[in-house]
Amino acid sequence: MKVNIYVEDYWVFKYIGCSTLARMLYQGIAAVPGVEAYYNSSSPSMDVTHYHSFGPGVHLNRMRNKGISILTAHSTPRLNTGNVAGASYINRLYPPIYRKFDHIVTITPPSTREVQDMLPDMPITMIPNGVDLTSFAPSDQKRREFREFLGISDDRPVVLTVAQQTPRKGIYDFLTIADTMPEYTFVWVGGYPYGLLSSDRKMIEERKAKAGSNVIFTGFVPDITAVYCGADLLFMPSYGEIMSIVALEGLASGLPVISRDLPEFREVFSGICGFFSNNEEAEFLIRDEELWRRSATTSRASVEQFDIHRIAKMHVDLYERLLA
Repeated sequence: MKVNIYVEDYWVFKYIGCSTLARMLYQGIAAVPGVEAYYNSSSPSMDVTHYHSFGPGVHLNRMRNKGISILTAHSTPRLNTGNVAGASYINRLYPPIYRKFDHIVTITPPSTREVQDMLPDMPITMIPNGVDLTSFAPSDQKRREFREFLGISDDRPVVLTVAQQTPRKGIYDFLTIADTMPEYTFVWVGGYPYGLLSSDRKMIEERKAKAGSNVIFTGFVPDITAVYCGADLLFMPSYGEIMSIVALEGLASGLPVISRDLPEFREVFSGICGFFSNNEEAEFLIRDEELWRRSATTSRASVEQFDIHRIAKMHVDLYERLLA
């Protein structure tokens, strides 16, 4: 079986979640016996081409594709609000674009319901995101190296957020909470992958300029695995997610995670993450370092079910069913 994993991961888009997940899935699928795996191949003679974005590059490839075309719905309309400019116009494009594929893979029950409501007759299979448990794991050496790189002492508590710098990701709340907690270092890893289309970019830069010395924006980092190892807590103030790869990576790295109380997180990470509804609740959880320590003891075990090799096999089973 010839399988092509295709995603538009050029330019800044190589840093967004769907590109990361596509590369990881390709590596997992390539290890499954009987699969001849390709990544971003232009050949039209694949049995299955599995797309993870839907821009012009995908459109051209799909038109030439002679096999089955599958799209994973990493993005749905409700996630664009507060994330990209012109969201209302972009959201109207989803139904006609999705209809061009033979099958849609959804990631969580809420995203499945959203796609079903949008396209009731579309064939859908739900398969969750996965995480590479070999790459993302606790490491004392990486912890020391990352903290030395940022100039943070080992005993200084570090609250980490990994996300695009957009309102949807909760950057204003991140900065407001950091202002009230100078005894903690708040680190934000991530930039503006949508460039000038990123929502509120000018206002965000103005707000960042007023942040205290306890706030660090790293931009791009060469080794994302070291980022998680160097932190003490993963803080996710996002107002909208499907199934965050960041949460999976943080948990696999042994971090406790606190997240905004979102339906997706409740359905996937109930009993694993701490949840908050407002900034006051978030501050309370961040200060509860005993909670950190208890949660960290079970973080990695909680995501073993999402090991990328298990998730890759679920995808291969789907491909075989569709080909049959």
